[in-house]
Amino acid sequence: MVGNVKRLTFNIQLKSQKSKRLGSIGFSFVPCISSIRQTPNAKRQTPNAKTQNPLVLSPENIYSLLSVIPDPEIPVINIADLGILRSVDIEGEKVIVKITPTYSGCPAMRVIEDEIKKLLIDNGIEKAEVKTVYSPAWTTDWLNEEAKEKLRIYGISPPGKLNAKNFISGDRAIACPLCKSEEVTLVSLFGSTACKAIYKCNVCQEPFDQFKCH
Repeated sequence: MVGNVKRLTFNIQLKSQKSKRLGSIGFSFVPCISSIRQTPNAKRQTPNAKTQNPLVLSPENIYSLLSVIPDPEIPVINIADLGILRSVDIEGEKVIVKITPTYSGCPAMRVIEDEIKKLLIDNGIEKAEVKTVYSPAWTTDWLNEEAKEKLRIYGISPPGKLNAKNFISGDRAIACPLCKSEEVTLVSLFGSTACKAIYKCNVCQEPFDQFKCH
């Protein structure tokens, strides 16, 4: 026990002597438990912080921003492709967004309105109003060609176009999205949503949804 105390005392004295010698040539020691203190002007940086460019307030930029919002019932297309997003206007510092439902009472419209407001707030636009307009009424002719191709790839037969033959009757060709055959049979006027019907292809025998024309 006495030997251990002597060795401990000797080690402490040796370390003290080394500290004095190193201190005389410019070295200084700080306790290993000490923490590095930030100066008052120092800023904490987050490693994963992303710098976002502020959105330039213009109808074109806001329309482009809102175009990424998908349709809740058919997420493969967005509200701009579908024709729901009608217009964007700026009155002073307030943004006015106009949307039109695909049909009266469409349950997806409230979800779309909430998504528009959330996206605007996330981009620093606090003063905004979403208006639902019913005139002119929405029609499937408002779907652009890109949207129709997205529907076809997704497995939904897109609405056809009006032409000289079907302008009066309103009948439009319905093709299977899988094999593109027009030999199809109506199974149900209502599919998973009110805007779709269910058909069956007589060639490949596969059932599919068809986006109703109106």
